[in-house]
Amino acid sequence: MKKLLGITVLLVVIAAFATWQSYDPGRGVYVFLSPDNLQNLLQRLGLYGVLSLGAAFVIVTGGIDLSIGAVVCVAGCCLPWLIRDCGWPPWLALPAVLAVTAGIGLWHGLLIVGLRLQPFVVTLCGLLLYRGLMRRFTDDQTMGLGSSAGGLRELATGRVPLGPGFGLPVPLLVLAGIALLTWVVWTRTVWGRHLFALGSNEEAARFAGVRTGRLTVTAYLVSSLLAGLGGVLFVLDVNSAQASSFGNFYELYAIAGAVLGGVALRGGEGVVLGVVLGAALMQVLPNTVNLVFGSNQLEFAVVGGVILIGAAGDEVVRRWVRRRGKPGRCGPPA
Repeated sequence: MKKLLGITVLLVVIAAFATWQSYDPGRGVYVFLSPDNLQNLLQRLGLYGVLSLGAAFVIVTGGIDLSIGAVVCVAGCCLPWLIRDCGWPPWLALPAVLAVTAGIGLWHGLLIVGLRLQPFVVTLCGLLLYRGLMRRFTDDQTMGLGSSAGGLRELATGRVPLGPGFGLPVPLLVLAGIALLTWVVWTRTVWGRHLFALGSNEEAARFAGVRTGRLTVTAYLVSSLLAGLGGVLFVLDVNSAQASSFGNFYELYAIAGAVLGGVALRGGEGVVLGVVLGAALMQVLPNTVNLVFGSNQLEFAVVGGVILIGAAGDEVVRRWVRRRGKPGRCGPPA
């Protein structure tokens, strides 16, 4: 609860600062609060929030997934290829792409559990492997959807009207649905409780009868599946993808959003609302930098600093708990 309160206060303070600094005397408006800027922020929250929830599934087990951006690239390149070049109907191409990305996560989980490889190594190699394969597959050509996607683009570009000049982006509704489902799984199912027990103490969870291997494989499958969904939404939003750059560094935004939202890098702790707030903060920060400095050149520096602060804060809390002799909480609040 304290983490949720802290990130909420931080989000409000940064938003207030951005509002104050973005005043345009010529137009007499606060640019940060303009309908276009707010819709853009909510759109990006929906897109990147899906990735953060996927990363959270892995991080609560004590693992890490560095291949999220590459999986986004796979989905972003494969969907246009299936629809435009192969002539698949959009309703068939979409589940096919999601099945491929889920298979990537299954492969990661089997390598980690079966061969006992480090998640860092497996997913780092995946990051390089999948992007390299996509660059060779597409010959570094732009994969465009054109008008072949039809109504499927509404998943990424649609708006639910709320008033004159303002609409709620459909990706935000997609994020809300996934967040609700994740909350139910984490707090209302045995599988969710076991997931957090695995992250707190894998050996103790195994002795307690938890099938830790299956849980680990499933967590990586979910992470890649949501990364694939995010990739689909991203390519539907911009209508094209180039393998050399599409999805670059997206894993950083996903991990930073989860960590900022209270998902402990050591595993065993996390709250769904916190992940959503963390993802929101990761969109407000670059937007603020852009509005204040008129450039996004500091965006990656902000992301790196945020991850560092989150990791340092997590370590400080862990040592404080150890000194007080209190066991850490191994699960989300009820």
